[in-house]
Amino acid sequence: MNDDEKGKRFLELIDEQNNVQWSIVAKLSSLISSKWNSTDLQKEIEELVEKHTTITKELNSLDEKSSIL
Repeated sequence: MNDDEKGKRFLELIDEQNNVQWSIVAKLSSLISSKWNSTDLQKEIEELVEKHTTITKELNSLDEKSSIL
């Protein structure tokens, strides 16, 4: 992957990561409102955190030489 492709993918991942973070915040707010009593919301949060972790790992792999960040 050349630098232009890496840069484009980096920006796509940052955007996706930001959307996942906002989803996590929204789900946590809903879970708090439910008095922490929703297993469905808990599962959704777990899945979002896993997705966030995957995105972060890919972001880190794009920046092997610390040239993007």
